[in-house]
Amino acid sequence: MYEYDAFDDAFVRARVAQFRNQVERRLSGALTEEEFRPLRLMNGLYLQLHAYMLRVAIPYGTLTGRQMRQLAHIADQWDRGYGHFTTRQNIQFNWPKLKDVPDMLEALADVGMHAIQTSGNCVRNVTADHFAGAAADEIEDPRPWAELLRQWSTDHPEFQFLPRKFKIAITGSPRDRAVTRAHDIGLRMLNEDGAAGFEVSIGGGLGRTPMVGKVLRPFLPVADLLPYVEAILSTYNLLGRRDNKYKARIKIAVHEHGIEEIRRLVEARFSELRPLFGGGDQVRLAEIRTHFAPPVFESRSDDGFEAARRSDPVFRAWTDTNLSPHRQPGHAIVTVSLKAHGAVPGDVTSAQMRLLAGLAERYSHDDLRISHEQNVILPHVHKADLPALHAALLGAGLGTANVGLISDIIACPGMDYCALATARSIPVAQAIAQRFDALKLEHEIGPLKLKISGCINACGHHHVGHIGILGLDRAGVENYQITLGGDGTERTVLGERAGPGFSAEELLPALERLIAAYLEHREGPEETFLMAFRRLGAAPFKAALYPREARNAA
Repeated sequence: MYEYDAFDDAFVRARVAQFRNQVERRLSGALTEEEFRPLRLMNGLYLQLHAYMLRVAIPYGTLTGRQMRQLAHIADQWDRGYGHFTTRQNIQFNWPKLKDVPDMLEALADVGMHAIQTSGNCVRNVTADHFAGAAADEIEDPRPWAELLRQWSTDHPEFQFLPRKFKIAITGSPRDRAVTRAHDIGLRMLNEDGAAGFEVSIGGGLGRTPMVGKVLRPFLPVADLLPYVEAILSTYNLLGRRDNKYKARIKIAVHEHGIEEIRRLVEARFSELRPLFGGGDQVRLAEIRTHFAPPVFESRSDDGFEAARRSDPVFRAWTDTNLSPHRQPGHAIVTVSLKAHGAVPGDVTSAQMRLLAGLAERYSHDDLRISHEQNVILPHVHKADLPALHAALLGAGLGTANVGLISDIIACPGMDYCALATARSIPVAQAIAQRFDALKLEHEIGPLKLKISGCINACGHHHVGHIGILGLDRAGVENYQITLGGDGTERTVLGERAGPGFSAEELLPALERLIAAYLEHREGPEETFLMAFRRLGAAPFKAALYPREARNAA
């Protein structure tokens, strides 16, 4: 992965020193909270319901063992012994004291990390496929381009005060594991006549006005990526509305002006910008690529792996759900579930962080990834090491065999932490996971992506869940709407609202009826929930959710 050079280190240290002075002025009363607010947001510091929250950038979701261990130290030293991984592949610390935040940032700088641009109307943390550099179906590792975008966008003088926050996602595979079509800019690598390029989509986003990104360029040569992205940002910076923050995202500009007009403006700006780069971006990209050389893989027998699968049903169940194909024979990509039944999705203790750091160093070439699905990835594990790895994970509560199943829930912090939330997310996720574990149904149900948001801002990505849940306030009472049929892959589709919402007490029985209807109507265990919904349409699922209405209609 990329390591800071002298310039990077000096830049981040200067920002820490600057913010330390700003914090001292706030604590002394020289700055009011209103004056301090834009300064803290530039450094990833939010004011939540109960305390400040520090959001730390994990660019394209990649960490070393040393960095993960430092996050554990920060959690113990200045927080409450845990962190929360988010759907932007970041980590949040929910309980820091203001006076300690500069020390936290200094500790991050010690291991080449920071919290810059994790908030504000700027280019946020660039996210990527969490299997990057390992996936069997990948054309190229997209992380060098993600790092190039990170360096280009950090403190970019033209794009620090955009009309609204701006999010970019990138994948090096035709199969989209980065939800690119739900981003302001989505980049999906394709291969055309032996040449690599990016499908560029713009105007995606969830929240109160969910939209699927539209293809701006079906195929952009990889060498043109940076000037083309700058052309998009430059166009948006001029067109984006500043009179209404709810209409300020690029998706609204695309909607109001039309994709053809946006394309005309972007291409015109691109023709101006492209000659100005003069190949300097490609020189920098070549330097960055040296940091992402693939590991030296071992060639050894994996007989122990197959023997363990035959003899240990718990291990076999885990390998069935938590492993993905690796491009290197004899290896596997391991997804470590942070969704033990009843756990808070995305939360990880300092002890678990230290264990994961050690396991990455021992078994995964010192490489960890954070997924947008709030799990941890060990991307390069030899199959012979999987039994020992699994045993270590089990001992730390990290061996749950549920990746991709109904209990592998994406959930925002909801009203337990967030000042914007209108309903709870965490207790709902816990209750669902525990109930379907008790019913022993989740493996029979099979692949199903359930996502929960505690407000209309959709940080839990409920719009693209096979089953999405949106918590709202209805006259002081929590009310949960269900959406069906969403999909966050290269076939991105927004889920459709099923009907009226449910109270917290009604929600779980409604989900049980919904799942029972799926199991009744599917054409065998190979037909997933999403496949069944696409084949049957919404009618049988709505009938299960609202049986009284269905009887009255009959």
